[in-house]
Amino acid sequence: MIEQAGVGAAVLRVLQTANPAAKVMAARHAARQWRLGRLSFDFCDSMPDMPARPDRPILMRPRDMPRRGTGTSIPRRVALIHALAHIEFVAIDLAFDMIGRFGSQFPREFTDDWMRVGAEEAMHFVLLDRRLREMDCWYGALPAHDGLWDSAQNTAHDVSARLAIVPMVLEARGLDVTPETVERFKRQGDILTARVLGRIYQDEITHVGFGTKWFEYEVRRRDLSPHDHWQKLVKTHFKGGLKPPFNDSARRTAGLTREYYYGVE
Repeated sequence: MIEQAGVGAAVLRVLQTANPAAKVMAARHAARQWRLGRLSFDFCDSMPDMPARPDRPILMRPRDMPRRGTGTSIPRRVALIHALAHIEFVAIDLAFDMIGRFGSQFPREFTDDWMRVGAEEAMHFVLLDRRLREMDCWYGALPAHDGLWDSAQNTAHDVSARLAIVPMVLEARGLDVTPETVERFKRQGDILTARVLGRIYQDEITHVGFGTKWFEYEVRRRDLSPHDHWQKLVKTHFKGGLKPPFNDSARRTAGLTREYYYGVE
């Protein structure tokens, strides 16, 4: 009998792959193998502190990033797509790190959900990367900030903190701002990008929903109040503060009700 590869090893392969196209392929392969039952529920592999990154884009601290559209001939609209593509690229690693670091603590359904997230983040990156190429640009043509992974490193010790910050703060912020971004692209006549962002928006509601679902699972088995503990974690691990306006409708669809985030500064 051929021994099955473990899900931890498949996840680690994604995180150790730097080339964007190869990372997408590794993510899709891992998700498909898991869905088909070809990976064992084995988490023996340790996750890296930092995933492999390509030579481009050059990564900078957020405070050092140039203003979008300055110092380059690339239009602001294209620069925005580049920034969004980078977010989706990092989101691939965030989803797979969630599995590899914490999956052994949960039922198999946890891995089901985050495998789906990882595959969808890979698809989002492909869609945005394709738009960049259609605009005579490419992922890596501009610098990108490396602050996104800070949230993963700061919450690597506690799954409730990771769930509270990554899907329930960072991805939820995407629900707040994406509808206006979609309308901006429509006003500029870029219907194709608007459609891509609309698709991403719908998927992100599901991703925030997975975050809320498993956060509530975790804190309730610790016999904690979800709302109170979430607010404590946000105040501890998210220095930027929560800024309105909030897309209450999309957040509520994801299970992230107003009781979580109203009144948190």
